[in-house]
Amino acid sequence: MKQSTYLIADSGSTKTDWLVATSGKSPVRLHSSGLNPFYQTKDEVLEIIEKEVIPYIYNTIDQVFFYGAGCADKATSRPIYDALAEIIPSAEIIEVASDMLAAARGLCQNEPGIACILGTGANNTFYDGNKMVHSIGSLGFWLGDEGSGSYLGKTLLVHFLQNELPEDLHKQFEESYPGTNRLAVLEKVYRQPFPNRYFATFSHFISKNIHHPFIYKLVSDAFTLFIEKYILKHKDAENYPIHFTGSIAFYYQDILKSVLEKKGLTPGKILKSPMETLFDYHVKRDM
Repeated sequence: MKQSTYLIADSGSTKTDWLVATSGKSPVRLHSSGLNPFYQTKDEVLEIIEKEVIPYIYNTIDQVFFYGAGCADKATSRPIYDALAEIIPSAEIIEVASDMLAAARGLCQNEPGIACILGTGANNTFYDGNKMVHSIGSLGFWLGDEGSGSYLGKTLLVHFLQNELPEDLHKQFEESYPGTNRLAVLEKVYRQPFPNRYFATFSHFISKNIHHPFIYKLVSDAFTLFIEKYILKHKDAENYPIHFTGSIAFYYQDILKSVLEKKGLTPGKILKSPMETLFDYHVKRDM
């Protein structure tokens, strides 16, 4: 029986994690720039894959599973699908789906639960063990993404620009990001691409100062907002584990767990990336 080789990708707006996996063999991990069809054309996607992924693949790929931000349906996913089909003609199966489905499959496997993403962006879904059946729709960076890295960075930056940070934090912020002022920020977020990535870069400052009461409360309040706007709107949310993936959930998981428990919810798995569990979902079940 022929062993299939899988190419699995989990892509956010900032970066893409790739896994080349063959059953019975150790997977090979790769990384590339983020791929988001909302912001990038097919040619731009193709260029990134050609330069940052293909040179490091030495197997013939049989199946491709690409999960990404901005891949809500066939129409929106088209730039990603077309690029993959062109550059990996050996693939018998190419599936392009949302990063939310990656989180649900990876976190829940074949069990029901609520799966959430808290990375550069934010999202959520109720997964019945087979498919996503109910989501509280994300409104994206400008209108939503509460609790995400971009939301935290934006909130911190607004506090700084409006002189609302405690004096010690304000001084440290000025030293960490010299030249940050109203005009420079407006230039970044309104005239340059990927404003969500720009705001998310300030998560380093948040991480460095997480034990400062002001920063701790900023993160806790953002998580509370995410839970109230999304998780609690799922019917019987208290009866299911609440799983998370994403760097923000992973690095601030102690705060996240505390906020969940205060809301009467049960914390589930909290992973930095769903990639390891996606390997289990796609490859191990075919072994």
